[in-house]
Amino acid sequence: MQPEQQGIDVAVLVSIGRHPTTGRPRRAEQDARGLELALAMEAELPGTRISMLHAGPQDDGSEAALRGYLGMGLESMTLLEQPEGSDAIPALATHLATAAPQLVITGARAERGEGSGLLPYALAERLGWPLVNGLAAVESVENGVVTLLQALPRGQRRRLKVRLPAIISVDEAAPAARQSAFGPARRATFSMAATHPEADSELAQWHLAPARKRPKRLKIVKSASARDRFKAAASKSEGKGGQVLTDVSPEEGAEAIYKLLKEEDVLR
Repeated sequence: MQPEQQGIDVAVLVSIGRHPTTGRPRRAEQDARGLELALAMEAELPGTRISMLHAGPQDDGSEAALRGYLGMGLESMTLLEQPEGSDAIPALATHLATAAPQLVITGARAERGEGSGLLPYALAERLGWPLVNGLAAVESVENGVVTLLQALPRGQRRRLKVRLPAIISVDEAAPAARQSAFGPARRATFSMAATHPEADSELAQWHLAPARKRPKRLKIVKSASARDRFKAAASKSEGKGGQVLTDVSPEEGAEAIYKLLKEEDVLR
């Protein structure tokens, strides 16, 4: 007799994303995939209940981005309101310990702020829950054990069984998020929860500045086959204007290398 599939309480953690071209706030791609994963569980496992959670400031830009998640099908979201520059981990850990969901889904890394990808690991350490990263799918939930499909390099997959409660993080291996509907997004509501903000001491020590243009790379021979790559490596260079150095001192060799890097615009 097959064990009956069970519905569980799922909490999805979402953050404010950043558009890669314009820099405008938006829903974060990986967090949206995490919500899509939870919605698929709700459709396949009767009794599954989804809650969405965000820790951060509430303003016009963040609200528009958060409503992008709500437009995927949820009617409300819990907002742990705290000032800009606060550490989200203590607030999230306190709320999750009280709410006690059986499964927490989050993106692998944020698109703004530190973007270190350490939040799922820090939450798992604080709560004492197991963590599985790189999730591709949730297959079943039976008797307090969830069966997961983990994405590995080169398209490989690994099936894992994890005792609940647990935290899972998703990246590009998870199913793409559905489009956000404008009407439901505007009708959805926010539920405020009290927090005790703590300053992010690590982020406060950072100096943020616009990214600089990366140095130009030297030309690399690209060949389709091993035979072509061997011929390219074994053949003599046909470049013009080169200089062959023999029996030179280390200082002269270093000077020649430095001059070449300057000419190729690798050093500025």
